[in-house]
Amino acid sequence: MKRFFVGFAVVSLLLAGVVSYFANSNPDGLDHVTEVHGIAEHAEESPLSGSLFADYAVGGDDRFTGVAGILGVVVTLVLAGGLFWLLRKRTPQEK
Repeated sequence: MKRFFVGFAVVSLLLAGVVSYFANSNPDGLDHVTEVHGIAEHAEESPLSGSLFADYAVGGDDRFTGVAGILGVVVTLVLAGGLFWLLRKRTPQEK
């Protein structure tokens, strides 16, 4: 089971680090639809738009898209792993 999780983490990190550079720089589907239907002009900027990982890149620099992907995977795996560890079923002697 441990080999599966290590393999899963390695594949996830490779995909996030490499495939991120092939992502389309055009707006995503929701942004495109709001622009086509004229809704975008009424939208407000997100409070997090200036954050470190805004626009799927570190510091808004497209050269670091893969780094942002890798960091996103790491944060997600750590949070999910921690949550699963906290909510795991325990035997009476573990309590």
